[in-house]
Amino acid sequence: MFSLQTIFGSGKQFYELLEAAAEAAHESAKALHDILSPATGATGLEAIRLARQRQREATVKISQALVDSFITPIEREDIEELRTALYKISKQAERFADRFAFAAHRLADVDFAPRAAMLVKASGIVLDMDRELPRLRLETIKSLEDQLHAIETEADRLLLELYREFYAGDLDAIRMFLLKEFFEILEKAIDRCRDAGAVVYQVALKNS
Repeated sequence: MFSLQTIFGSGKQFYELLEAAAEAAHESAKALHDILSPATGATGLEAIRLARQRQREATVKISQALVDSFITPIEREDIEELRTALYKISKQAERFADRFAFAAHRLADVDFAPRAAMLVKASGIVLDMDRELPRLRLETIKSLEDQLHAIETEADRLLLELYREFYAGDLDAIRMFLLKEFFEILEKAIDRCRDAGAVVYQVALKNS
């Protein structure tokens, strides 16, 4: 027999699960940065996989909680959208790490760490925003959302600069393909951070 709390939903339960998913996304980003830092290197790969596993577990629990609960603390669509965006952050981090393991020798002179640091910062802001969900302080969430927007804008600018170098230079075709792919994966991960932040901001607006 279901308890009344299960039927009507526990706000604390959903907030804790979403925070766990955001923490896993942030851990994935930090692990990727470690992989791309000479001092740590490949030891971060296992950390990414562990964070990804935690992300999957949180995702499954959120989906099951949505099925089991009649009432949720925020709209179901917002919970699902936020869950999906958080899942995709760690997915992109794992995607980069898996492919980089095969191509690192071709890009030994390329420093991806600064761009990965932007992802760490963005995912950390998402985690802070997620922790603000129970309180829904619009001013605080808006400030964090603005920071996310600034990071995304800078990432877009850097990607355009990379394309400019491609068109102006005389790069080897394989090297150009690899650079484009890896920088675009990092860009997509930052975009997913922006997506997650946008959901939290919209929730705050609707409930302010």
